Amino acid sequence: MGAKSLTRNEAEQRAALLTVDRYDLAVDLRGLFAGEVLESTATITFRCGTPGTETFVDCAMDVRTATLNGVPLDLATVADGRIPLPDLAADNVLVVTATQDDTAEGAGILRTVDPTDDLVYVWTSFEPDEARRVWACFDQPDLKAPHRFTVSAPPTWTVTSNDAPESVTDLEDGRLWTFPDTPPLSTYVVVVNAGPFHEIRSERGDHDLGIFCRQSLRGVLERDAPLIFDVTEQGLAFFGEQFGRPFPQRRYDQVFVPDMGGAMENWGCVTWGDGMVTRSAPSYNDEIYFANVILHEMAHQWFGDLVTMQWWDDLWLNEAFASWAADWALTGATRFTDAHAVFLAQFKMFGYRDDMGPATHPIRADIPDVDAATANFDSITYIKGQGVLAQLVAYVGEEAFVAGLRAYFRDHAWGNTRLDDLMSAIGTAADRDLGAWTHAWLDRAGTDTLTLGDGAITAASPDDDAPRPHRLDIGCYSRTGSGRGLELTETVEVETAGVSTPVTLPAADLRLLNDGDLTFAAVRSDEATTRALLDGAGDLPTALGRGLAVTTAWDMLVKGELPTAAFLDCVLAVLEREDSPALVEPFLTLAQRAVERWTPDAQVATAQRRLADVAAALAAVDEHRQPALSTLAATATDDAHFALLDEAVAGADDTDLAWSLLTRRAELGDPSPAAVAALLERDPDPDARVRALCVRAAQAEQAAKEEAWTEVFEKRSVPAGTAMSQVASAFWRPGQTDLLLPFAHRYVDEATRLSGGGMLAVMSLFRMMVPGVADDDVIARGRMAADDPAMQPQVRSTMLTAMDTLARMQRAQAG
Repeated sequence: MGAKSLTRNEAEQRAALLTVDRYDLAVDLRGLFAGEVLESTATITFRCGTPGTETFVDCAMDVRTATLNGVPLDLATVADGRIPLPDLAADNVLVVTATQDDTAEGAGILRTVDPTDDLVYVWTSFEPDEARRVWACFDQPDLKAPHRFTVSAPPTWTVTSNDAPESVTDLEDGRLWTFPDTPPLSTYVVVVNAGPFHEIRSERGDHDLGIFCRQSLRGVLERDAPLIFDVTEQGLAFFGEQFGRPFPQRRYDQVFVPDMGGAMENWGCVTWGDGMVTRSAPSYNDEIYFANVILHEMAHQWFGDLVTMQWWDDLWLNEAFASWAADWALTGATRFTDAHAVFLAQFKMFGYRDDMGPATHPIRADIPDVDAATANFDSITYIKGQGVLAQLVAYVGEEAFVAGLRAYFRDHAWGNTRLDDLMSAIGTAADRDLGAWTHAWLDRAGTDTLTLGDGAITAASPDDDAPRPHRLDIGCYSRTGSGRGLELTETVEVETAGVSTPVTLPAADLRLLNDGDLTFAAVRSDEATTRALLDGAGDLPTALGRGLAVTTAWDMLVKGELPTAAFLDCVLAVLEREDSPALVEPFLTLAQRAVERWTPDAQVATAQRRLADVAAALAAVDEHRQPALSTLAATATDDAHFALLDEAVAGADDTDLAWSLLTRRAELGDPSPAAVAALLERDPDPDARVRALCVRAAQAEQAAKEEAWTEVFEKRSVPAGTAMSQVASAFWRPGQTDLLLPFAHRYVDEATRLSGGGMLAVMSLFRMMVPGVADDDVIARGRMAADDPAMQPQVRSTMLTAMDTLARMQRAQAG
């Protein structure tokens, strides 16, 4: 159903006119048990500061009845997802009953049938403006109000919302779930989920913690329950103390649902895509990523839910803060004390990638309407934003930063803010004027390059403005006969200013610029120091140091300053002796990406063999075995590799590894249909059919690629998130360039007509299916398509970044 995007001007006018007192929402889910129809009745109590004027309420549904202050509204005037509200009184009550039968695309609501047992599950997710697809509301972040839900559901379903239910009573054909008033919340952070969930609860500290999943995943959720409950308990205690404001309600739930890409920070009831729950035993990096998401969504309870941005141009305030706070809490409150090394080695490069491309934008962006906001759910908002917040902490000091946060939450609880409110609180606590810092870091796009030369750090800005100020460390390392080979002898603290900042450094065998990864910048050194860094990366004594060395080499590869073979020499040499589980999996992933995407087709097989040999050796170490076997399954080239994998699959009954092995064999020309059918029969995973599709997608055959493409783009049958990532990886295989190039062109075609589905679904589909191959024509067509003003903003930004990356890959492959 067509719905017009709310503009910033419209939101400002409506916020100046209205005060919303409360929402009373009656939601009937019974029509979703065997059908596609949801019905809701929204009773909205609100005040108008200028009686006699008019406005509109958002409702992208089939409106059945609408009354304002007891007077029926003319439904013929409903258009573009809006109901006009004429002649407002000072005090108003609006009642709207509407139905929604578009429950299959994930736009606000998704109804899913589990293929293993035919059980039905329903979830809602409303960011940025999709609550209007489930009930009438003033769908903008700065019209906060208490919400009270009554939900009619089938008798076998459990319903979750933002707090524990007050009562559950029987109906003739179901049950009525009644929930208490929420605190004043924005419309995008309320929630209703329902289905025959498996539920696990645990009393931890002052909180009643719950986790839910579909019945077919109860085994894996029970396996992971101790980790979930431990990290949740630790996070609630840590944030409550650090922010000077404990989470104010006892109940805190996390609901794992099918076919959802990502997770959503609904107040007191976080919703996750259950693809994040690994089917096989999780690796260390699986666990730390899982814990990070728990803490990211939890941090939003304060930063986003308690205090909310006024408009979407400050989206980064929500997301960057939650990302930074998650790593902060992981390091300070859990066993994952090496969280920052994982962020550096696994994620930060995506922030650098987006910031060097044509879709870059300032962290604080100009967002004229909500549609434009969807383009900014990207690595600049999340990852660069996190890196810049880490730089702000280094710039003002953690003590002042935390004091500023406490004042911010105290002064703005249950309200809405702009960036200046936060920076004022931190600047006051630090006794520093942050105006110039704010402009330099948040209002300008692009990444500075810092180069350590003879007695000075030279800073180069990506624009015509002066370089940003950087607070960073230079680690001075000397060769030693023990340990890894390099020992930190001195750390020199520096705060740069302008183009050149003098530094006095002691004698050292290696100087590491930005040691500790305090700032967001590309770092370079003179030729001799760079050679020492690449050759001695594995000798650095800390995981962060080795992470910085390898990711610097990756940045040089991406920017055409280092051949792919030289990058592989560096990362494989580090992996041969790496002992940190925080780095092994990210480095294996980087090496595999370099082999598959940045290496000429003629050299891929040799590079795969090199990587497979390293992975096979790492598989002999228990704590590295799982990621090493996963990499080996994607790169195995000889009988010894396959024998090791066959033994591992048989010994551990690891269905994930078994699927990966079948996918690799299919890629090499052995599709093994009997083995696929047998594994499909014994795999209990409700998404096992997707793994079978991966085996098909990997084959170097036109019919196989067509089948996979149809499932992804036409049938939309592949769940968002992990499943989509698996299919994409299997589809775009190296060495299949001639076969895959037409599909790269079709990817561009799909972008021009992509419609339907919620933000999370579209992001999952289009970002994960970015081609692994291209030629000049594909890149030119992609760039031209992105110029079409009709293209969805989030699709346009993905297309621009993808084409920039593909062009860089082409240049690297050409040598």
